[in-house]
Amino acid sequence: MNQPAPLPPLKPVLQFPPELLLRAQAIKVVFFDVDGVLTDGGLYFSEAGETIKRFHTLDGHGIKLLQRIGVTPAVVSGRDSAPLRQRLAALGVTHCRFGTEDKRPAAESILAELGLDWSQAAAMGDDWPDLPMLRRCALAVAPPAAQAELLALAHHVTRAGGGMGAARELCDLILVASGRYASLLEEAAA
Repeated sequence: MNQPAPLPPLKPVLQFPPELLLRAQAIKVVFFDVDGVLTDGGLYFSEAGETIKRFHTLDGHGIKLLQRIGVTPAVVSGRDSAPLRQRLAALGVTHCRFGTEDKRPAAESILAELGLDWSQAAAMGDDWPDLPMLRRCALAVAPPAAQAELLALAHHVTRAGGGMGAARELCDLILVASGRYASLLEEAAA
């Protein structure tokens, strides 16, 4: 009886510029905004007035992969909602600040909790309230629909939109820079 041919090894296809990978190598914490980054930026309200959020599973899996390599995902959001808290709890994200437009002190308190500094931080945001984080961190990332000043400031603008895999793209960049992407990919395909 003929045996099927063994599957070829899985080869990563993602590529990032070397200077971007160098920026990402020391990252130990990633700050994510929510609306426009982890969601598409739309605000959906039910008839009862409840806020409804839509999250992408690619982003969630990327956040879980960051945790596997010892990088802490953190959320600093100007809004707060039960769906947001439920999603973050499901992902195991425990470093969160909600309902704050003054994001710098919120992020700095998380850095202090973790014993880290801005040189070990990446941030992803899409509008002016995110500027204090993006201007201080080692790796600033924005989705393509971000406000113009953030697009000009960002070290990397994702191809995927907010709530459509943009956060996953940042996670993948950090995974590649860590040298762990290929082994995690091979493990997932086993």
